[in-house]
Amino acid sequence: QLQLVESGGDSVQPGGSLRLSCAASGFTSRIYNMAWFRQAPGKEREGISCYGSGGGYTPYADSVKGRFTISMNRAQSTVFLQMNDLKPEDTAVYFCAANTRLEQCELLPSSYSDWGRGIQVTVSS
Repeated sequence: QLQLVESGGDSVQPGGSLRLSCAASGFTSRIYNMAWFRQAPGKEREGISCYGSGGGYTPYADSVKGRFTISMNRAQSTVFLQMNDLKPEDTAVYFCAANTRLEQCELLPSSYSDWGRGIQVTVSS
């Protein structure tokens, strides 16, 4: 079983930047894909980006393209989300997720079996 712990959430002004981290522990050798999702109040969970074992495929939601960048330190079983030019609509609880599927990563919550507890990101002036 995996344990995922997010960190780096904060309150920032529009245009600011944050870097989220998600550290995995447990059976980390089984991880194939890791992903970031977010959920705003009253909205469905939205896939932001994912990082596969091969590292060559990292899709992004249209809402964050050009502003967010996902990366991974596989040796430390940690995935990062660099968020630049933050907007009020980026305010949400951000979740890290992982799976052991030997296939291309997807931005679908149902594709992931292990989740962190989430961390709040607030963008407000």
